[in-house]
Amino acid sequence: MARSILHMLTPLRHMSPFDVNMAVDAGFETVVTHTGVSLSDVASLTQDSIFSRSPGDGVRTGLFIGGKNAEDALDMMDRAKRAFVPPFANHLFADPAGSFTTGAAMVAQVARALRDRFGTGLKDKRIVIFGGAGVVAYVAAVIGALEGARTVLVGHDGEERVSKIAVTMKWRFGIEVGAVDGTTPHDRRRAIAEADVILAAGPAGIPILSAEDLSAAPGLLVASDVNAVPPAGIAGIDVNAVDVALPGGRGVGIGALAVGNVKYRTQTQLFRRMLASDAPLCLDFRDAYALAVAIAG
Repeated sequence: MARSILHMLTPLRHMSPFDVNMAVDAGFETVVTHTGVSLSDVASLTQDSIFSRSPGDGVRTGLFIGGKNAEDALDMMDRAKRAFVPPFANHLFADPAGSFTTGAAMVAQVARALRDRFGTGLKDKRIVIFGGAGVVAYVAAVIGALEGARTVLVGHDGEERVSKIAVTMKWRFGIEVGAVDGTTPHDRRRAIAEADVILAAGPAGIPILSAEDLSAAPGLLVASDVNAVPPAGIAGIDVNAVDVALPGGRGVGIGALAVGNVKYRTQTQLFRRMLASDAPLCLDFRDAYALAVAIAG
C-alpha cells in the first residue's frame, strides 16, 4: 500500500502546529506544509498532488486547508475540487483555525444539552453569538441556521461588520442570520434579551457577559464559552463545566474544555476517516457537525 501523504495548505506564514500534530497522531505517515498559499495557487498544487500518484492511490493522499478565514477556506476547497481530473482525485478536509470542528462541537454540545436538560432542540431557538466577526462564530451561526435556529451575530465594534458577514452567509448558504450591535454593556444586554442560547466565541481572556448581564436573558436555556483563558467570557462558566447552573439559575453552562473534548475527537476521527476511506472525501463543517453530534451523544 502507498504511504499516506497529507499536504497542508494555508494562506498564512505558518501552518498551525496544532493541526500538524493532530494529523500525525491520527496516522498520516508523511505531512508536508505549504504556507503563503493564495487561491490562485490551489489548482496547480492540487494537480501536482493528483498526477504524481496513480488514481488508485488518490485515497492515500489528502489536502488539508487551514488559515483563519472560513470563506477563504471554502473557496480553496471549491477550487481544489474543480482541479480534480477523474479518476484522479484526493481527499479534501477544511478546518481553518480549527473553527469548523470547534464550531461544530460547540453547537453539538448545545444541542445535546437542550435535548437532555429541556427536552427540546435547536429549531426556532434564538442563538446569540458573541465574537461575531470571528471564524468560530461564523461556523456556529451557519450550523445553527441550517438546523433551523434563529442565529444572531453580535459585533463588538458595531453592527456594520457582522451585517456584511451575514449577507455573505445568505449568498453562500441561503440562510438568514441576524446582526446586532454589542459595543456597550447596554447593547449586549439588549442583544440577549430574547436569547434561548448564548455562545461566546470572542478572544481568549476577554470577559463578555457578567452575571448581572445574564439577568437580562430571562428565557436563557444554554450558554457556552470557548474561552479557556481566564477570565471567562461568560460569568459562571468554568472551563470544565458540563450543564452547570448559570448565575441566577437561568439555564446551564458548557465550558471550553467540554467543547474542546468533542472538537479534538471530531478532528481526529475526520483525519482517520480519510485514511480509511476507499473513495475520495470532501469534508467541511457539515461533516464535522454530523460527527460531533454523534460524539457528544
